[in-house]
Amino acid sequence: MSETERDMGEINVSSRDLGRLLADSTGTPVRPYQEAFAELADTYRGKPVPEILPLLRRAADEALLGFTDADLREQAEAIRSGARYALRVRVT
Repeated sequence: MSETERDMGEINVSSRDLGRLLADSTGTPVRPYQEAFAELADTYRGKPVPEILPLLRRAADEALLGFTDADLREQAEAIRSGARYALRVRVT
């Protein structure tokens, strides 16, 4: 892994909850987190981390992902600095 590439916070998902992450229970399509992250990365590169954090939290909540505050701070720092991230999801 290069200096500019890091892993986003790894999340563990129970296999019984996996369906909830893949489809919204109301039938409304859920915006994929990676799409939201990429858009934020394009728009907010170089911006302060505190400005990026609430936007990441909203995107994670909408995608039903349980990132910790530390995970989101790392992601916000990557956006600020322009570092590339790769998300890992572990199904348990």
